[in-house]
Amino acid sequence: MGTGTGIGRVRGLGSAKHGSQHWWRQRLTAGSNLLLLTWLVVSLLRLPLHDYRALVLWLSSPWASVPLILATVSVFYHLRLGLQVVIEDYQHDFSRVIALVVLNFYAIAGAALAIFAILRVAFSGAVA
Repeated sequence: MGTGTGIGRVRGLGSAKHGSQHWWRQRLTAGSNLLLLTWLVVSLLRLPLHDYRALVLWLSSPWASVPLILATVSVFYHLRLGLQVVIEDYQHDFSRVIALVVLNFYAIAGAALAIFAILRVAFSGAVA
């Protein structure tokens, strides 16, 4: 493999075959976000009263808490995918690795805390 020609310099540096998978994951999570967050807004607008007790009673139903957990997972995964692209585009030294690790911890911790809060309200029922 020569280094004098253009093909010699780029041989072996082609596509890693991961870009299209990442692109599809971003589009699928965007679509699921659209559906699930539309469901959330419509469901909240259809509540008879807009107070804490009505929200807790609504969230204690599995028909509300399970889609809300799915929306949480989808939103945080979409956030992680989008910010990964930003970090990979603008960070060019070792700080890129650190930023990606921090991003992963942030996305997992945020999703875990949100899911914990949903489950706590869903399983505790109406709290005084």
